[in-house]
Amino acid sequence: MTEITDGIESTVENTDLPRRLKENVYETVRNRSNLTESHVEDIVRAVESQYLESRIDPLDPVGTVSAQSIGEPGTQMTMNTFHYAGVAEIDVTQGLPRLIELVDARKTPDTPMMTVHLDGVHATDREKAHEVVWNIEATKILALGDVSTNVADMLVQIDLNEETLAERWPTIDSVDDIAARIAGTIESDLGVETDRPGETLIQFGPEEPSYRQLLQLVEELREIVFKGIEEISRVVIRKEELDDGTEEFILYTEGSDLKEVLDIEGVDASRTTCNNIHEIHSNLGIEAAREAIIEETMNTLEEQGLDDVNIRHLMLVADIMTNNGEIESIGRHGISGNKDSVLARAAFEVTVNHLLDAAIHGEVDDLDGVTENVIVGKPIRLGTGDVDLRMGATRGGSGSSADD
Repeated sequence: MTEITDGIESTVENTDLPRRLKENVYETVRNRSNLTESHVEDIVRAVESQYLESRIDPLDPVGTVSAQSIGEPGTQMTMNTFHYAGVAEIDVTQGLPRLIELVDARKTPDTPMMTVHLDGVHATDREKAHEVVWNIEATKILALGDVSTNVADMLVQIDLNEETLAERWPTIDSVDDIAARIAGTIESDLGVETDRPGETLIQFGPEEPSYRQLLQLVEELREIVFKGIEEISRVVIRKEELDDGTEEFILYTEGSDLKEVLDIEGVDASRTTCNNIHEIHSNLGIEAAREAIIEETMNTLEEQGLDDVNIRHLMLVADIMTNNGEIESIGRHGISGNKDSVLARAAFEVTVNHLLDAAIHGEVDDLDGVTENVIVGKPIRLGTGDVDLRMGATRGGSGSSADD
């Protein structure tokens, strides 16, 4: 294994490479036993050269290039809803609607979903994985048995299914205990007294005989969540192969509640995610939300076969949306509507309103950006437009000189 000598370290540290690339060079040197100091110097110079060539030139219009890079392929995207990642049972918004949803920073996606990874034995044992499923999926009364109304006695009757109860509460031995829990939930949520003429039979009714109140109790009963998370209506469990060749169970959900799911025993909080960037922001912070925006936009484009879009353009969009610590949309209610330039705001949407408000408040436009300079016919302050050249005669009367 090659030793990192003072000479090698000095060579690496005296470059313009960022710390991450310097660490990669050190790792490469440590893993190669046949490298001389001269070889290491050649590697360092090659890495530095490639790094410097990959950097953006000063005054390069990165925003315009990114807009073109994302916008042009976006015209080829479909506007349909597709099945998610081969999971036929779950539909999620894909294509152009999903891309618009992300850059508009919608508070709630049209089809919220989660990808839940499991830890330890829950990831490899199907029964243990199902325990997590029943703790996540909202269990309502219709899934637990038959509901009927006895109009003669003004009673709502619930005939619980013992097999279903045992399946959904695998850690509780007694069916009677589960039925008692369900009866207690009904009493607290509906404000009625329940009666149990049988172990799995629960009945209750309105205080005063009323057919309307009887039907209302049935409707309210249907909405009670007896177990699981109310926002998650369905969970699909699949066994999938990971990058390292191992297999494990992964859960896909319809609906999302990241905070509640991360607290459930058996869930791997480090790998579990959802497609709601605002949920990620509120639970994991703005950096996690930035990563989610990049990941979601990249996945949306790749799903449409548009994976040639450079991820750095998507990173720029995510940076702009999150650089003030909050998620801002790219639109008149977000970034475009909050620009300092009056003309830039007016050029985007609701032109008259922006101009009228600016006139009322006496706003001044310094013409610093691209849009406002294009409107008034001035050169934009990017690229060659930001370089002033002046030609003048030399003392000898011939030739010319150029001053920046």
